[in-house]
Amino acid sequence: MAGNVVEFTDDNFETEVLQSAQPVLVDFWAPWCGPCRLIAPTVEELSNDFAGRAKVGKLNTDENPKVASSYGISAIPTVLLFKGGQIVDKFVGVQPKTRMSAAMDGHM
Repeated sequence: MAGNVVEFTDDNFETEVLQSAQPVLVDFWAPWCGPCRLIAPTVEELSNDFAGRAKVGKLNTDENPKVASSYGISAIPTVLLFKGGQIVDKFVGVQPKTRMSAAMDGHM
């Protein structure tokens, strides 16, 4: 993972995401997914833009099926924004950076 992007897993999801004091943006992805590779630079940019104010990370759905299935992730990329352990926004498919950034700003 580059920059400030955190790697979320089935094992660390509860502490890193659900118990986080900061908003958390989670990109559900897989290595074989073309659109996932398209939004990877956007996710990295957001991690730098919001460093210190929010966590931004990725969860590989192939390696961490428990969390992905518990949130009903059936299409990737899916990006969920959590605040206080709750989903406050959801993006399915490739989204513009401005849309995700505005959502994060709205939950600071």
